[in-house]
This record gives sequence, structure tokens and C-alpha cells, in this order.
Amino acid sequence: MRAVAILGPDVSPQYLALFSGSACRIIGHQRGEPLPSADAAIVLGGDGTVHHYLRELSQLKIPVLMVPRGSGNDFAYALGLRDDRDALSAWNRFLATGHSREIDLGIIAPLGDLSVSPRLFCNVAGAGLDSEANRRANAMPRWLRGRGGYLLGALGAIRSFPAQRFVVEAHQAASLHKKIDEPGLMIAFANGPAYGGGLRIAPAADFADGQLDICFVRQTGKARLLRLLPKVFSGRHVNYPEVEYFKAARLRVESEVPLDVYADGEFVCRTPVEVSIVPMALRLIAPCEEPGTKARTNSALQRHG
Repeated sequence: MRAVAILGPDVSPQYLALFSGSACRIIGHQRGEPLPSADAAIVLGGDGTVHHYLRELSQLKIPVLMVPRGSGNDFAYALGLRDDRDALSAWNRFLATGHSREIDLGIIAPLGDLSVSPRLFCNVAGAGLDSEANRRANAMPRWLRGRGGYLLGALGAIRSFPAQRFVVEAHQAASLHKKIDEPGLMIAFANGPAYGGGLRIAPAADFADGQLDICFVRQTGKARLLRLLPKVFSGRHVNYPEVEYFKAARLRVESEVPLDVYADGEFVCRTPVEVSIVPMALRLIAPCEEPGTKARTNSALQRHG
């Protein structure tokens, strides 16, 4: 078994010793170079690290292990990988049985700047207030980003971000499912349930249902928004009238003023965009499925025999 190691910023290669042994040889990789041929990949980092390799990893079709070592680890956490122990347990099970899962990925296609290529994302993307929170958090020192940086950024964004007119067309299969045309503060399109260090923006999201979970927040006062923010940690915000929450296979998002679009904590482009799902595009090494997650399982040993 050959596994390529992908290290996030400031992650020491010494942690790879946990996953190497007689059953596996770890292959080094230099950031910016194509991934070498391997039977699996080990990503020691956070949401942003895996985001930058999604296209290669989905094309290679090799199983990927997430080891949560970044400033933002919501993707790994949603998979049941909360620390080194969880990751090592999943890795050893993979080596013994070949167990892996397939999940969907989202894809963002810019419509305003055709020089920007479509971008895959694994967890949550959005535009509006949450992107402003991301921008603010990314400007913070890394140690602060990993200790509530997004929440601090959100508090600053709530004070300064004005409502914008959004036009959203959401589709199920070939037909128009829902249209929104009104002032709003943000829209999130989610493949996974949480971002920003535990904010459950899309509590019903399923990595393998072939759909995006859409969360649109209407225009509302700053005081009301501050009272609503704590509800996002439990996902109860979706029950409030300021929030429109639904599922769609594809959507088009426009805004009166071009807005930054962030995905997995990284800047992608500006609106307008079209967002859709790429079904079963990434193979993962993770614990058994959590309740409500219907990801498929496969035998990597059969495929890589």
C-alpha cells in the first residue's frame, strides 16, 4: 500500500509516523506539484487544505483520510474524525478491510468572470454575510482562526454588512423548484452540515443524497440577527421566519452587487454563480456512517488489488 501525504500549513511531517508501518509506505509530496500515483491519500490539515486538492483527488479516485490538523476542521468532524485517534482507527480499519465511503461534492461555476474555472467544494459554500465573516477570519493569525475566529468575524460582519438583493433560482431535476427575489443577508449552499467551527448552518445536510442544502437569510435587524446567531450552533435557526431552508440539486445565485463567494473557507469568485452537485465524486476513509448519512461503501482493496 502506497499513500501520498498532503500536509497543511505548519503541520509537521512527524505526525505521519502514526500512519506508516509494514502495511503502508508514505510518499512525500511538494505543494504545487501533481499528486504522485498512490493507493490512498492522507490529508493532515483542515477544510482549506483538502479543498485545494479536491479536483486531483476526485480524478484519481483514491480513498482519502482526513486528519483534523487545520484551523478549521468542520469537514473532518462531520465525518466522525475529531482527532488523531479517530483518524488512526479509521486508517487501520481501511488497511484491514479496504472500507471506504463515496460522497458527493459541490461545484461552483462562475458566470460573471469566465476566466475563472469551476471549483469543487466538499463542505459548505456561500455568499453574503458569511463570506464577509470568512474574509475577516482569514485575515486573523492562524492560532486565532482556530479558536473562534469565524465567530469573531461573523460578529464584525453583522455590524457592517448591508442587506443585498439576491435572485436565486433553485432546481430539482429539470424543473424550477423555488425562486427567491428579495433583500437578504446571506445564502449558504451546503454539502455538509457545519462550518465556522461548529455552526450547523445546514443541519439536514447529507454528503450522499445528491442535493445541496440551501440556507437563505432574509433582511432583518442587527439586534435580531445577533439573537439568531447562537441558534445556528444547534441548527434551530431554520425554524425562524427570517430563514428559508430547502434542498436543491442545482441553483443559480445572482446579486444586485457582485458578492464574494467562499467555499470550505477559501475565496472562489464573485456572484453570479451556478452551483450544483457532482454525485459520489470523492472516496473517503472514515468511520461507519453517522445516522442520516447514506454514503456508499466500497472495497479499496478490490479496486487497487
